[in-house]
Parts: sequence; C-alpha cells; structure tokens
Amino acid sequence: MIEFVYPWLFALTPLPVLIFWLAPVYKERKQSLQVPYFERLVDVTGETPQHGAVILNRKRLQGVFLLISWLCIVIAMAKPEIVGQPIIQQKSARDLMVAVDLSGSMAEQDFTNQRGQTINRLDAVKDVLFDFAKGRESDRLGLILFGNAPYLQAPFTADIHTWLDLLKESDIGMAGQSTAFGDAIGLAISVFENEQTEHRVLIVLTDGNDTGSKVPPIDAAKVAAAYNIKIYTIAVGDPEAVGEKKVDLAVLDEIANVTGGAAFEALNREELKQVYQQIDELEPQLFDSKSFRPRTSAHHYPLMVMLVLYLLAFTVVNLVFAYNNRKAKRLNETNIESSKDVL
Repeated sequence: MIEFVYPWLFALTPLPVLIFWLAPVYKERKQSLQVPYFERLVDVTGETPQHGAVILNRKRLQGVFLLISWLCIVIAMAKPEIVGQPIIQQKSARDLMVAVDLSGSMAEQDFTNQRGQTINRLDAVKDVLFDFAKGRESDRLGLILFGNAPYLQAPFTADIHTWLDLLKESDIGMAGQSTAFGDAIGLAISVFENEQTEHRVLIVLTDGNDTGSKVPPIDAAKVAAAYNIKIYTIAVGDPEAVGEKKVDLAVLDEIANVTGGAAFEALNREELKQVYQQIDELEPQLFDSKSFRPRTSAHHYPLMVMLVLYLLAFTVVNLVFAYNNRKAKRLNETNIESSKDVL
C-alpha cells in the first residue's frame, strides 16, 4: 500500500494547464538575416514585409513528455511511502530482579555438579541461573549482589548476555563476608520504584542467615508487599549445618508468606532447577503488544521514471532529426542530379 506524506501538493497538478491558458506567449528578439536580394525574394514569394512574431509549434510527443514529467515531479514532492504489512512487537510487562548472596557462608561446599564433583553454593547458583536466564528472553532481568551491603550489579535490562557476564564475574566475599539480607530487599524496592511495570518479582538466593542488615528481613518484606513486590526465596545449602552456614528456613518462609510469594529449598542442583520451573508456572509471562507498519520512502521512483522518459524522448528526437537530415540530403542530391541531366 502506498501513502503520501503531503497529499495536498497534488493541487499543483493542473498548474501547467493554467500557465498555458493564462500566461502570455514567450517572446524572444533575434537578429534577422540580411540578404541583398530581399526585394526580389518578396516578389517571388508574394509575401508582404511586416513586423511580427513566430510561434514555435511543438510536437505532441514533447507535450506528452512535459505533462508526464510534471506529474512525476508532483508525485515526488508529495513524498510517497510504501507501507508494509503490520509488525507486532511483544514486550514483557514483568521486571524480574535476582538477588544473590555473596557472603562467606556461600563458600560452603554442599552441592554437586553434573559430573558428581562437589562445588560451593555460589557455583551451583550460577550454573542454574545461566539456564534460567537463557529462557527469559522476553523479560527484563536485574541483578543485586549482597554481603555486608547490597549492590546493584545490573539494572533491569533485556540484554541477557551482558547480565550473564556480570553474574559470572561475581565471587564470594566481593561484597563482604556478612549477609545483609534485609538491606538487599530494601535496595530491590528502590529499584522497582523507578520502573513502570506492575508485575514485580524478586528472587533471592541465600542461606537466609541475616547477620548484617540495618533493617530486619521480615520488616523489609512487609514494605515490599506494600509495593506489590512478590518475593520468592530459595534456601541454598544444608539446613543441618551449624553457625553462620546454617540455612534459616523460618525467615525465608515468613518473607515469602508476607509478600505472597513462595519459599523453596534447593539441596542440590536438580532441585534448584525444579525451583525455577515452579516459578515459571507461578508467574506466567505477560506481554504488552505494539503494532506498527514499516514505511519506506519511494519519492525517488517517479524521478527515475522522469529520467528514463527524458532519455528515451531525447533518443527518439535525435533519431528522427538524423533521419530527416539524411532524407533531405538525399533529396537535394537527387535534385542536383536532375538539374545536371536537364542542362
């Protein structure tokens, strides 16, 4: 389908006709050819000398070419655009923040990888987050790392590859050895407040043993619930451990209940995968659809048509002119030969 940006310019289409009717005939002064036998030429032709003008008679082909050329110029000025088929873009209406605990307790090696090797809690979290993030191409992911204090490692972004690189660079203890769990929730609330989406999800991977927060985790969860943020807590590690390495399941359960989320335990890598599958089921993806039609300017096409017509007309006129010259030359040669025969 073709649409014009400035369709009102088509009002200029009859302009050549108006000029032909209303404008005066073009006049040009030229010097005459003087001949010594002018009077004799007048007697022979029978014409009476007088002042006047000669109106050049153009051929129909020239008139047709001029009209088509003007129409092409008007079409080009109206700026035609080729409108393509509707394209629908789907944008996720959900912001999903992931908070990862980097405290010293995450160094506890109580997970096994696919090869059966014993790995620490953070490495297990990274492995599953890689698989989880690759399946979230329609969501915007954010990343918070927390230890003694929380830090926004990655704001909400649809660039999953960059998000994964930032996660890969994180390491145990880079944010401190303590666990500021409640402060991490507070930072997530602040980040969500600067976004426009209504569907807000916070996934926290931690042992739940808060040792350094200024705001208790449960109090922070109550504030998050007021801001319509659901928190899914994932207990990483062995609940039978002692000291700071022990997983505080009671706190994680309470946080999930306050915000309307859910609490999970992940004692191994396979269980951790199941946790993310359950989160996918609990929070189905929601989309905002936008439809638009791509537009491609086509103003150069009528100009190309005009150029082709000009070259074609120029070629035809020159061929006709050359043909007439040859014909006249042959006729003159014939007349000369006839005159010689008479003499």
